[in-house]
Amino acid sequence: MTHDANDGMTDEQLLRYSRHILLDELGVEGQQRLTASHALVIGAGGLGSPVALYLGTAGVGTITLIDHDTVDLTNLQRQIAIQERADAARLDVLVEQADVVIDCSDNFATRHAVNAACVAHAKPLVSGAAIGFDGQVSVYDTRDAANPCYACLFPPDAAFEETRCATMGVFAPLVGIIGTIQAAEALKLLAGVGSSLAGRLQMVDARSMEWTEIRLARQAGCAVCGAR
Repeated sequence: MTHDANDGMTDEQLLRYSRHILLDELGVEGQQRLTASHALVIGAGGLGSPVALYLGTAGVGTITLIDHDTVDLTNLQRQIAIQERADAARLDVLVEQADVVIDCSDNFATRHAVNAACVAHAKPLVSGAAIGFDGQVSVYDTRDAANPCYACLFPPDAAFEETRCATMGVFAPLVGIIGTIQAAEALKLLAGVGSSLAGRLQMVDARSMEWTEIRLARQAGCAVCGAR
């Protein structure tokens, strides 16, 4: 008896994900990889909502969302989980179980904790941020020794000014733009297609919709990944 490549998917799945399966870069095998994968989304707010939407509609088999907050009136402008704070101990467990981690948090402490766990467990991290009209997105994938981690760009001991949506505001579509790119990068990593943003930081000024890219290299003296 012969078996074809469709044996691992039901007719309903083949129809539901047909637009992906029609892509030469994905096909049935790529879609099966998505179905078998596990994505961890840190933060279910403005960035996390479009990320979860597109991971779900793309057929990612397991999606874990973690957020300690609740939705209030100020979120409804941009908001389409495990309800707890993602501390270092909890992240160590959650990151180890995931195939890709998408950081949609809004503070440096969480971003550094997520990054440290991803470096420790050699898991790719898709990081995005949006404040005012300015957004940025990159992938930190230290499975390749040439790639930097988040701390290479933003050292934990550096004095960066913390700005949040609650005090600075955020242009509503911007979180959708950045979140959708995060979802795209995560799906590419899970399916094993294309090339990721590892080593490249994309920045957008939505006032003019002008994109800027800078190249990033691993820092030998990085306190998080430098010794690895």
